[in-house]
Amino acid sequence: MILGVAVYASLPVTTPNREYWILFPLVVRAFGLLASMVGLMCARGKEDEDPMRALDRGYWVAAGLSAVSMIFVANWMLGDLYFAWAGLVGILTSIAFVYITQFYTAGSWRPVKEIAAASRMSHATNVISGVAVGFETTAMTAITISIALGAAYWLGTQSTVLPASLDVQKGIYGTAIATMGMLMTAAYILAMDTFGPITDNAGGIAEMSHASENARRITDALDAVGNTTKALTKGYAVASAALAAFLLFSAYLDRLRELRGLSPTAPLPVDLSRVDVFIGAFLGAMLIFFFSSLTIRAVGRAAGDIIEEVRRQFKADPRLMEGTVRPDYGRCVDITTKAALREMVAPGLLAIFAPIVVGLVLKAEAEAGFLMVGTMSGILVATVLNNSGGAWDNAKKFIEAGNLKDEAGNVFGKGSFAHQAAVTGDTVGDPFKDTAGPSLHVLIKLLSTITLVMAPLFLAR
Repeated sequence: MILGVAVYASLPVTTPNREYWILFPLVVRAFGLLASMVGLMCARGKEDEDPMRALDRGYWVAAGLSAVSMIFVANWMLGDLYFAWAGLVGILTSIAFVYITQFYTAGSWRPVKEIAAASRMSHATNVISGVAVGFETTAMTAITISIALGAAYWLGTQSTVLPASLDVQKGIYGTAIATMGMLMTAAYILAMDTFGPITDNAGGIAEMSHASENARRITDALDAVGNTTKALTKGYAVASAALAAFLLFSAYLDRLRELRGLSPTAPLPVDLSRVDVFIGAFLGAMLIFFFSSLTIRAVGRAAGDIIEEVRRQFKADPRLMEGTVRPDYGRCVDITTKAALREMVAPGLLAIFAPIVVGLVLKAEAEAGFLMVGTMSGILVATVLNNSGGAWDNAKKFIEAGNLKDEAGNVFGKGSFAHQAAVTGDTVGDPFKDTAGPSLHVLIKLLSTITLVMAPLFLAR
């Protein structure tokens, strides 16, 4: 909408429906919500059907309706199909990320099977294989985002409804429409994300209540799909963060031009050959790894506190081992809740003050390098953490379902050495996919927002 205001101001006052450039995002998102609602109603599973297929079916309905709506709204409000094609690029990008994430985290594909097979050798080989899968996922992530940004920008510049002098603004508006296209199915994706913890807790309830083996089999299958949906939601969030970060980076440069009294089309390069800009970029990359270290270490410390509390309770009352006395569950919940709040203070302060300090000390262009490289690094690191964690989790589920066999046909099930190694990998992956990875999505957007708001303070005096 901010970009639409800039287009609105650049058009002659006699231009009809100038306000459509501002209202377009609201209208297209409204159609996206309707498409997601219809998709949700189509996600109905059948007996003995893979739950993932039912969710995929609903997503395809939502994506298809979103594509039709994008073409209709863009042609009606903006009067140019090139912008509609840019929106379709965003929708196709969201579809690509759904299936890229499924490939790397679902149990029916090579990466998860590879991790499960590595579990037969040792705990270490399980961890090594999971890390390798996480690093591998960055290739398709970077290529897909690059193609989406390049295609959407080019399509925007081809539009003829705005003058050629606004080619840069048209290109950036094209990438904005691609971002809107990707977010049209956000409601459906969020529903898939919520599916994960619901099925996870259902499995826990079934296990604690000693439900029948058939009920456990159903909840385990749903839980495995839930791990995949949680992972693909995070991949979707990374992609949307990348597209949105490019827009916010462009908005930051526009803000610098405005503050310096330059025209909107004046060049404002971010030159990495300048030492201050290089230092800013270098610190941006460092921030991502340091922030991830703080969040992962926080999980380790909290987990250690809970283990010590459990050991203390067992030592204080041996009857707990016999099952005749109820443990003090509330104490463990209390430790977890306090740790979750206390341990996030340092990462939160780091995310807020690091960009401010870099901007105040090294000034505006260095801050641009900090933002640019920090965003790129954050996207790739978040991809590694999210997908490796999801793959480790589903490798464990793959073994528990009895799908891992040796050459003689012997099954490696629960309690086997391979399963123990997979549990180790899953334990390593939990802070990756549930803490550090999702936190980086917030950090990426926070860096852009703080940089944009504080831009007047970063100008050299």
